[in-house]
Amino acid sequence: MLMRKRRRSKDLNINIDNKRRRKVNLKSTSGLSFYEKESRVNGGLIMEIGTYVFWTVAMALLAFVFIYCFGIRTSVVGVSMQPTLYHGEEILIDRFSYFFSAPKSGDVVVFLPNGNENTHYYVKRVIGVPGDTVLIENGIIYVNEEFYEDKSLYDKIEDGGIAETGIVLGEDEFFVLGDNRNNSEDSRSSNIGVVRREYIIGKAWMHLKYGDQQLGLIK
Repeated sequence: MLMRKRRRSKDLNINIDNKRRRKVNLKSTSGLSFYEKESRVNGGLIMEIGTYVFWTVAMALLAFVFIYCFGIRTSVVGVSMQPTLYHGEEILIDRFSYFFSAPKSGDVVVFLPNGNENTHYYVKRVIGVPGDTVLIENGIIYVNEEFYEDKSLYDKIEDGGIAETGIVLGEDEFFVLGDNRNNSEDSRSSNIGVVRREYIIGKAWMHLKYGDQQLGLIK
């Protein structure tokens, strides 16, 4: 009898322990599942917010870079670049190109004469680049003693200015002219002279609609 009571008591204790363990395991599993779900929800929400913030900042940065490099707008002042550009016509400035390369002969550039920030932007065409010798003789432009352009494209130059005796361009110096050769204040004038690269804002790369003209690249 004593042995049977002991066995029953032992079996009862085992059953009680098993029930307790199942309850503990159930609670533990239930709690873990809840936290896992909550963690996943919070993690997904944080990921979604982080992705939104990242793309918002990225797009804002991209827009800023694009506007800084390609979207600066200015207006042409005067008739010096006719018939390529006209007075009052709005143009976009490409600042990006000259981060990696220097202006080339034939480029239409935007610059501040002598770096003067109190004046309007000047728009002219590059004729000579560093190392070139520019000479205007008998109304004809010579670069490095070679005939520069087809005289049928532009008027014969009436005043060669400081280039009549020849100018040798130093490092980072550019010689610029307006396309309207006889009605342009440019590198021929002593108060403008050669243009240093540090004064060049960028390349005039696109003109906006003006009169009958449409949006297009500047050549």
